[in-house]
Amino acid sequence: MSLSDAIGSSLWYASDLAFRWIPGVIAALATGESESGHTALQFPVFTGAVTTGQLVDFLRINADPALYSKVANAWQTFVGISTFLSLIFGALMIYSTIRIFQHRRAHYRHIEHLQHTIMAHDIPQTRLRFDRIREQISSENEQSWRLAILEADIMLGELLDTLGYRGETLADKMRQVDRSDFRTIDIAWEAHRMRNRIAHEGNALSLNHREARRVIDLYEAVFREFDFVA
Repeated sequence: MSLSDAIGSSLWYASDLAFRWIPGVIAALATGESESGHTALQFPVFTGAVTTGQLVDFLRINADPALYSKVANAWQTFVGISTFLSLIFGALMIYSTIRIFQHRRAHYRHIEHLQHTIMAHDIPQTRLRFDRIREQISSENEQSWRLAILEADIMLGELLDTLGYRGETLADKMRQVDRSDFRTIDIAWEAHRMRNRIAHEGNALSLNHREARRVIDLYEAVFREFDFVA
């Protein structure tokens, strides 16, 4: 039997079962006669739910043998095709589910990759500011060195604010620092004192390039302790 014949037989069986055999069985059970009009009381009286086995026995006893054989064969074909199709559809469902999860995982990984890429290019403002300070301290202009030190001192104040220290001046904030929590506090004081000399003495203070670069290195050491700059 070809696949098309098997499908056709299965459809025929399903329609015959739904529109002929089920109504016939119900009528026989209700009246005690088969579809052909013959007495069909060879089947015991039902006092509860009818089982599948009882229904099959009823059909086997009361139906035409040739027709019952045809129905039985069609049912076996129907079961075989249904099982085959169920296996195919089940496999497709499993495959589709796996592919959906794989696609979602790939999508999430792509999003994470984009986020990491954005974070890698999203340079923090503090790093940009300190890069500008490095450019100023690398110049040949003494005024740029002074500005670099003043800007680094402002960043030191912002770092202390971030760490939760409060005070009217930067010195007030540094006096609150516990040395166990701030290993570079002495370095910060040394750099801040140079800043004060620049602010108070102005151009009267002679500042050479080597000393200016050393002060910026002091600020950088403080910032690196707290990952304030890269």
